[in-house]
Amino acid sequence: MKILALELSTVVGSLAWREENDCFSCDWANDRQNSGLFFENLSTFRKKFGLPERIIVGLGPGSYAGTRIAISTAIGLAGFGAQLFGYPSICAMECPAGEYGVIGDARRGSFFFARIVDHKLAEGPDLFSEADLRRKLDTLDENMPFFASENLPQFEEVRLSYPSAGLLAQLGSGKDERFEQPPLEPIYLREPYVTVPKLK
Repeated sequence: MKILALELSTVVGSLAWREENDCFSCDWANDRQNSGLFFENLSTFRKKFGLPERIIVGLGPGSYAGTRIAISTAIGLAGFGAQLFGYPSICAMECPAGEYGVIGDARRGSFFFARIVDHKLAEGPDLFSEADLRRKLDTLDENMPFFASENLPQFEEVRLSYPSAGLLAQLGSGKDERFEQPPLEPIYLREPYVTVPKLK
């Protein structure tokens, strides 16, 4: 099975190609204002490896723009006949332990938390205030590692880590009922905030 994985949910973008037991990957500084490097790297992969038979794309949570670009690109490539699946990006972080937590800044004074077991969502992602999240963390195993894909000075125990397209490709090589199938959408942490114009 020829598998292409795309991951653009954080400030580090990555691509991976997996075929049999061989995996080739690359990562780069993912500028949310400019996706040029993503398409340059994707073009290089296409020339080197050809078309995939399966595509797996990270669904976040994270950068809305980056995740949408990855999903749109995956949908376009799947038009050549590849199977298309989505998977939570936060389940594809490299961690020797079988269980870890992920924290992220959800803006508007809130944070998200998710617990991952064997690269599957066991809990969340759920929204918390800073105080509530601190109380939540105090209830968890003190040996559980916590990761974030951005600096969070409020939580000193959190280590910086990024989702891996290589790990997404590895996860995508199996059969898992938790894979999302089209139509794919980014993982939303809250309902869209829409301002309705006032009537004159």
